[in-house]
Amino acid sequence: MNYSETIEWLFQQFPAYHQLGTQAYNPGLKNIEELSAFFDNPEKKLRFVHVGGTNGKGSVSNMLASILTESNEKVGLFTSPHLFDFTERIRINGTPVDQLFVVEFCEKVRNHSWSIQPSFFEITWMMALEYFHQNQCTLVIAEVGLGGRLDSTNIIQPLISVITNIGLDHVQILGNTRAEIAFEKAGIIKPHIPVVLGEVDEETFPVFEAAAKKNQTTLMIPDLETVIPKEIIGYQIGNYRIVSTVCDYLSKLGFACDQNAKERGIRNLKANTGFFGRMEIISTQPLTIIDCAHNAEGIQVLMNAVSELNKGQLHCIYSTSSDKDLDTILEILPPEAHYYFTTFSNPRSITLEKLKEKTASELKKSIFFDSPLAALKSAQDSANKEDTILIFGSFFLIHDFFEFFFRKPLAEKK
Repeated sequence: MNYSETIEWLFQQFPAYHQLGTQAYNPGLKNIEELSAFFDNPEKKLRFVHVGGTNGKGSVSNMLASILTESNEKVGLFTSPHLFDFTERIRINGTPVDQLFVVEFCEKVRNHSWSIQPSFFEITWMMALEYFHQNQCTLVIAEVGLGGRLDSTNIIQPLISVITNIGLDHVQILGNTRAEIAFEKAGIIKPHIPVVLGEVDEETFPVFEAAAKKNQTTLMIPDLETVIPKEIIGYQIGNYRIVSTVCDYLSKLGFACDQNAKERGIRNLKANTGFFGRMEIISTQPLTIIDCAHNAEGIQVLMNAVSELNKGQLHCIYSTSSDKDLDTILEILPPEAHYYFTTFSNPRSITLEKLKEKTASELKKSIFFDSPLAALKSAQDSANKEDTILIFGSFFLIHDFFEFFFRKPLAEKK
């Protein structure tokens, strides 16, 4: 099979969370342990930073990878989901995994007789581990897929772990309270391995404190006096404080991630990792921001950040997956904004009918579109140059804007 056929097979053969949602979730480590044994346990030959939490995992992981790239490390980066192509999930110093490796790895999986039924995520994670090992990465930044305790990434023994924050996301799987979700996230805490907590509050901190005590390890809290690079704005300031704390600890272990490396890493973030779509300004007249915020906590933080930048009327282009808590999200959205609701191409998209039903009594300034680009054109036609256009709600919505924003020259964008 060629690359396209291989990816199609991978999506069809194994349940994929980004396509099916909760029915694809496969909790527990049995499958990944059998997969790892077949590939001679590559995770035991690598060093890791393990990044969990509800929001900010991708930002923290990519910032760390970029800074360590500037520190002359060979950095493996494992994140999810991908926006445009499967290979984005597995990178070394910013370069996506080789397509031929993907094909050959999947051939090995296809040709083996398994006693298990591994998920899409488990196969992808094992692919990443094998790729990082074969390419002799000196450090791997591994983003937790979902939860922590039962996530397949939890077979690793990291140098340091991160839990960014706790929000009410994936409640069907992780629990109905922030304390229950914190318990699942705290599952990545390992004996004697320090943990950076990006958020401290009275509901979740006792959960982490108990886990740290049980594992005889230290909870590290980012310093609010951290020097913030000028490129970091909005909610990314909190994520950067986490990153700086991790770098300071890694420096003590011999990694050359000093302040100069931090600043270079942030300045060269996109070049070093391919990272975008988080509080990213893609046009200035009118100010147009694109962001992957998709749950209530993330959207609240995004709205707070945008309110500090917006000088005129706010125009919001929004869509979401059908399993999100839209009622809670609608309570967060500023009522004075103009809304352009739409759907996206992924099968998990909410329908226009459901959007109309949910928003009819909540937001008066609402228009509905059957495509994201139609929504964008309407927003651009309505906005003045002092206004702000915000595109948010899902990774999949951002994916559907790819051709418009990232393939066309800026001069063509009207």
